[in-house]
Amino acid sequence: MNEIETIKQILNECKVIAVVGLSSNSIRPSHGVAAYMQRKGYKIIPVNPFETEVLGEKCYAKLADVPDKIDLVDIFRRSEEAGKVVDEAIEIGAKAVWLQEGVIDEEAAQRAENAGLLVAMDLCWLKEHYRFK
Repeated sequence: MNEIETIKQILNECKVIAVVGLSSNSIRPSHGVAAYMQRKGYKIIPVNPFETEVLGEKCYAKLADVPDKIDLVDIFRRSEEAGKVVDEAIEIGAKAVWLQEGVIDEEAAQRAENAGLLVAMDLCWLKEHYRFK
């Protein structure tokens, strides 16, 4: 599957999105992207150990704490921290991982693909949604 097909499949099939690194600070990119996702009808689950609630949703310290089934793990963390989050996404059985613009970890992306997850990397979810929806 090529990148465009992968992006379209993630956008169409992944309705429950854990946003790792989601901030309550409205000027942070994670906040703007997640607020957009929420407005478009996606269920947002904030994952950040330093927050209790973001965008009206209960925040969890780590992916393993989330009681809901997660379709997509959207990663707003530094590249060097992304691999750990990708491994957690594999462990919880997510369908896909999305490494936001500037977040690049080729080895982690390969691990996710090898585990059967859809992978988008170094792309903005909001921009791609706007482009294809």
